[in-house]
Amino acid sequence: MSRLSLALAVLFLGAVSAAAQDGPDLSGPGISLDLARHRAATLSDLRYRLAFRVPSARDSAIHGELALGLTRRGDGPLILDFAAPGRVLSVRVDGAPAPFRHEHGHLVLPAQAVAAGRREIAMTFIAGDGPLNRREDFLYTLFVPDRAHEAFPGFDQPDLKARFTLELTVPAGWTVVANGAERSRSEVDGVAVHRFAETEPIPTYLFSFATGRFDVEEAVRDGRPLRLLHRETDRAKLERNRETIFDLHAAALRWLEEYTGIPYPFGKFDFVAIPSFQYGGMEHPGAILYRAEGLFLDETATRNEELGRASVIAHETAHMWFGDLVTMTWFDDVWMKEVFANFMAAKIVNPSFPDIDHELRFLLAHYPAAYSVDRTAGANPIRQPLENLVDAGSLYGAIIYQKAPIVMRQLERLTGEAPMRRALRGYLARHALGNAGWPALVEALDAVTPLDVRAWSRVWIEEAGRPTIVVERAGDSVALRQHDPRGRGVLWPQRTMVRALADREWLDRPVTLDAAVTRVALPSGAGHGVQIVLPNGDGLGYGLFLLDENTTASLLRDLPLLPDALGRAAGWIALWEMMLEGRVAPAPMLELALALSTPDEDELLAQEALGDLSALFWRYSSPRERARNAARIEAILWDRLEAAGSPSRKAAFLNAWRSMATTPPAVDRMRRLWSGDLEVEGLHLSERDLTTLALQLAIRDPAGADATLDTQRIRIENPDRAARFDFIRPAASPDAAVRDAFFASLARPENRSREEWVAAALGYLHHPLRAESSLRYIRPSLDLLEEVAATGDIFFPTRWLAATLGGHATPVAAAIVRGFIDQRPDYPPRLMGKLLQEADPLFRAARISEPPEPPRR
Repeated sequence: MSRLSLALAVLFLGAVSAAAQDGPDLSGPGISLDLARHRAATLSDLRYRLAFRVPSARDSAIHGELALGLTRRGDGPLILDFAAPGRVLSVRVDGAPAPFRHEHGHLVLPAQAVAAGRREIAMTFIAGDGPLNRREDFLYTLFVPDRAHEAFPGFDQPDLKARFTLELTVPAGWTVVANGAERSRSEVDGVAVHRFAETEPIPTYLFSFATGRFDVEEAVRDGRPLRLLHRETDRAKLERNRETIFDLHAAALRWLEEYTGIPYPFGKFDFVAIPSFQYGGMEHPGAILYRAEGLFLDETATRNEELGRASVIAHETAHMWFGDLVTMTWFDDVWMKEVFANFMAAKIVNPSFPDIDHELRFLLAHYPAAYSVDRTAGANPIRQPLENLVDAGSLYGAIIYQKAPIVMRQLERLTGEAPMRRALRGYLARHALGNAGWPALVEALDAVTPLDVRAWSRVWIEEAGRPTIVVERAGDSVALRQHDPRGRGVLWPQRTMVRALADREWLDRPVTLDAAVTRVALPSGAGHGVQIVLPNGDGLGYGLFLLDENTTASLLRDLPLLPDALGRAAGWIALWEMMLEGRVAPAPMLELALALSTPDEDELLAQEALGDLSALFWRYSSPRERARNAARIEAILWDRLEAAGSPSRKAAFLNAWRSMATTPPAVDRMRRLWSGDLEVEGLHLSERDLTTLALQLAIRDPAGADATLDTQRIRIENPDRAARFDFIRPAASPDAAVRDAFFASLARPENRSREEWVAAALGYLHHPLRAESSLRYIRPSLDLLEEVAATGDIFFPTRWLAATLGGHATPVAAAIVRGFIDQRPDYPPRLMGKLLQEADPLFRAARISEPPEPPRR
């Protein structure tokens, strides 16, 4: 070590020691709220100039260079984030070598090296691989919520937006995409250097690039060039989907520009279809990533899959304004960008599907999923406190994605559409290319409406759970009694529509629930002729609605006869929630699900009923009941499959039939479908359909499993889909030793890196037909959960739990989970919340499907 370096090191250690004595240790583990606030108050005008050299060999290191410009106020050590100890090769500040140290995932520079003023920090480093998602011949970055600092040094918090300039050196022949437009390209000795324009200010979690062997499709819509990067080898599938994908993006961009009054703010517009991508999409400006399977639909795509594609495209496009143009200040408000993306997506998609009942679509797309969390002991509020970004991934879930849009729609009803739009336009314009949180939007909303938005927010945004609303009928009136099942005395103000059915006609009464008891008068003399009273007849109200006895009995008997699909869906959801509360038995619900899922029913409602029918069959029926009902259900579903009038309806019935086919004749029919000896008129089976059939056959016909899977592997031509099949196959093996070895392999993080593959494989490992043999995997899976959360992306812990517990319904399985919970009183609270959410259906199924033992005498 030189004398200069030794002197700098001594000064550095002294500065760090002094800083530790002066105040809180800002360089503690993770990115604390205190550290984030300190840096936001003292740093500005950030510019990252990054260069990465990506070798063709997946196991070779990626070297990086960073030139970071910033303006600093104050003194003290400068704390950057970089969770890769030993990978920093050099640091220079304003051209001079500077000492540094690693501490708790931070790169700390001494105060003497980074004095106040404009500074230029240059570094060379080896990039961390974790969030780079490296595959054999492509890679893509995924830095949300705080994983950028696992790849390169920087300030990994949302309110330190910066301009990024990128240079990528990659193997010649690889395609590249990044946030900025490509400005130049040069090639020498088998490598290509791509240089990209500087971006608008964005946070580190939105910085992105992808490179590899991608093909490119181009189009122009409304004068705007659009590019799609993909790896789809099925040209027919590509051509069938191509124009629709571009059209949906163009429609979303037009709608958002008109609604917000702000032109698309990020220049060029590219997007990438990633095979088995972790999410449905990720909103990097100029370089959106999508799950390829969600964009390139099969000919057998259901209506829900078509709507799902349109919705995810609208969602990610809406993020360009809500989240990218204006970014939350801290991740406690991550729900804001997601709620407005989903809220806007629902509005955007409607015109593209004029034949769809969009009120029905909203109800089915949001309420069951939101209730699935809010009914549990692990329910969380929409806005959650967050002290450290290390926990930010745990904030995501159905409460953000499904409940929050319901709540925002309630707010829009209370304020009016025009005032809400004015508030949002002002909010976006005022904070464009900056940061703002929920309090800033509440202020904007309070300025345009007499509603006390702060008081409303305290209940709907900051409290967990849902109200219980008991319906009581007396003559010509109905009383709605609202109470808080958690005993906090909370009242949820909301608007709903009480609908009373008399003589096959609805009598509608709009009502605001803002008191413990709300009374609704029916038309004079109508009370005694009312067969059904739905307190949420328009699908707007939110809560556990406990219907009166007459209504419950009438719905169980006559629900399919109600005059409109929205009313039928609202009634079905209310009955489903009452079943889970033990107030309605599963057996009549199974019959009702069969009665609702006909070829003539609204397609969205029929698909919802088919999904719930599968849950009733596997989870809420005893083995004896399943055996008694199996052949009848198979026959009914097959008849409806053949009678369905469109490919999407046929596909929905095929999926349901396949999921519940268990008798020898049905398994034989499944094999003939897979082999091509049996065809269904009007239904073309895709490669995905045939692969699923093969895996399902392996579960149902162990003797022929290996031959079936060998044959299906030969059929798969796309290398990405073949690799996925190879990964999943051991989980479907008839050999218990093979399944055990596969599960044991998941203990290694590198074997969990393809998260979508892992979740799919766990679903086969824990298939209900193998539930008894897979009990042994439950506890080890729970023991791995903390590591899964630490090493995986934001949705992986929930998917890990859902796939692990989803095939189980017995008291034995429930006892294993309860035993884990009881033995871990100090478990991380947010992760325990996820476990309680995903275990709730298992706990309820164990109570519902197993009748209590008769009392002993």
